[in-house]
Amino acid sequence: MYNPAHMLRAISVAETNRCLTSPNPFVGAVLVKDGIVLSSGWTQNYGADHAEVQAIKKSTTDPSGADLYVTLEPCCHFGKTPPCTQAIIDAGIKNVYAGISDPNPKVNGKGFEILKNAGINVEYPYFKDEISRQLEFYLKWISTGLPFVITKSAVSLDGKISTENNSSKWISNKESRKRVHELRQQVDAVLTTINTVQKDDPMLNVRLENHLKNPIRIILDPRLQISINYQICQSANVIKTIIFYDKNFQDASLKLSEIEKFQIEAIPVSCQPDDEFHLNFQEILHIMGQQKICSILIEAGSNLNSFLVKNRYIDKVYYFISPKFLGGNKTVLHELGIEDITEQICLKGTKIEIIEEDVLVSGYLK
Repeated sequence: MYNPAHMLRAISVAETNRCLTSPNPFVGAVLVKDGIVLSSGWTQNYGADHAEVQAIKKSTTDPSGADLYVTLEPCCHFGKTPPCTQAIIDAGIKNVYAGISDPNPKVNGKGFEILKNAGINVEYPYFKDEISRQLEFYLKWISTGLPFVITKSAVSLDGKISTENNSSKWISNKESRKRVHELRQQVDAVLTTINTVQKDDPMLNVRLENHLKNPIRIILDPRLQISINYQICQSANVIKTIIFYDKNFQDASLKLSEIEKFQIEAIPVSCQPDDEFHLNFQEILHIMGQQKICSILIEAGSNLNSFLVKNRYIDKVYYFISPKFLGGNKTVLHELGIEDITEQICLKGTKIEIIEEDVLVSGYLK
């Protein structure tokens, strides 16, 4: 008989390897027999065991006749690993309780059907909303081919991102900045513009003790203005770095020969119609999706943030508000083209968290 406590445990153990499974989803599984938990498993690094196989392997008791709780429908195809459905059948599992189905066209209900045809009782969905949020990066990418797009901003209480002389270090507190590094570690890529690189010379890496990985760094640089002296170029041999530039930029060849020596991947794309500054972001998203980049974090200034919010490219917002006043007109979203209150852009699923004296507002763009 289904026990929600075991599914909650599966949701919890799924978090164990959140940062390291992409483009695979990070899944949790719990094996239960006669009401006793035999083992738990979670998806290993990309190319290694999935959660169900881990749970079966870790059980020191014969799993025949046991119940399997798993957050996502078991895969039924050969990829980097054999299908989990066959491992479940071979183990003699009696009941499979799944959180949600997998929209992957190679699965999408087929995993459940294979298990049912083998005489296994299959029930789902359970905790659908919670698991869908947990796997939001994967679910968007596998359903659309596009990465999940997040933007984060740190602002003063009066909504400013810097002083009038562009001084902005630091608006948010230490714990808020730590949260940003945790977010960087979770996503596949961090994206910024050449303007931000020129202004701040950032590394865009993860600076946490015992950090697990660094994200791919992506720079929008239409006219290849980047200097090889920037930290991003100097570290590109150890942290994958991609530059998107205007395919019609006439002086590209000389600059490309220089930056490619630093193992930077340069990709030409078209510009937005009637906008010679912005590269075609939809085209960039498609390319990133094809490269199995499932999630990106935008760390840029007001120009790019305004453009992406205005054109609804953003899926989720993290907005750190620090209790201080800066004055001036340096806002994170300086131009959205909103003339009437009825055109306002709203968030849904909003959460508010206090981080020492800062306030973190997060939510999804409607």
